[in-house]
Amino acid sequence: MKTALRVVSDGAERVASKLVTGSGSLDVFHHGSTSALASGWRDGDELARNYPNATALLSNVAAAVGGQRSGARTQQYGLANLSDPERKLIGEVLGEGEVAGVVALPDGTLAQIRESVLAGIWRVRIGTDPAHEYVEVGAIPQIVRSAASDLTFADIVIGAAPDGAMNVQPLLAEIRERSRVWRFGMRAHVINLTLLPMSVIDLAYLQHSVGDGPVQLIFRGYGTCRVQATGIRNVWSVQFFNSTDNIILDTLEVGGVPIVTLAADEDFQDSAERMKEIIKAHFT
Repeated sequence: MKTALRVVSDGAERVASKLVTGSGSLDVFHHGSTSALASGWRDGDELARNYPNATALLSNVAAAVGGQRSGARTQQYGLANLSDPERKLIGEVLGEGEVAGVVALPDGTLAQIRESVLAGIWRVRIGTDPAHEYVEVGAIPQIVRSAASDLTFADIVIGAAPDGAMNVQPLLAEIRERSRVWRFGMRAHVINLTLLPMSVIDLAYLQHSVGDGPVQLIFRGYGTCRVQATGIRNVWSVQFFNSTDNIILDTLEVGGVPIVTLAADEDFQDSAERMKEIIKAHFT
């Protein structure tokens, strides 16, 4: 089997690799039912009275997601003023969706993100301090786009190919050309490494040339997809795994955040309807 391109920073790898293997969770958010929810679901008025900040936040999120569009600026709702039980309540209502990830920040901390069961509604925590936790409505949290743009290099330095290299030089030239001209709104250019005649030396030099990026995302649908920013702006590694965690498709994408991780316009409309139903059934 061909060796896959490995692109990930050390801190993100330690945390997010658990998601790929299913051996753990990167999530630092609250899990499990609470006594408040166990009884609260039966009395919406009481739940709203006892947890007013959480109720107000959920109402604001419901209103925001209904008007959100995939290309629009995201909207954030901080959790700093919520009590611990209210944060747990938010976690119970939003649940855990199919996309999670980490962003490695320059100061060494990790921003951890997780999409809720309502597509387009995310939870983000920077570090481990609950005061730096928020709910965000949008296609992908803004911190992902910002890190992929601001914490990467604008160009590839292409040096002399190592002995034994086959096809890496023209591939690097293609990546450089495409990444230089890509602009927001353009379609991504996909390079299928699985189908290319690439040696182990080629892949190692490719990894060395594009470097490690600050973002790693995991999408769990019918299989697992791992999306990682490289060290070059607008260049991403997108890898698909089967149920036994063997890689079945290894690609590079030149473009914005890969579409497999993004919420679409129809997702926002669906999530808005579901949020309204939840609030009506359990908070009124």
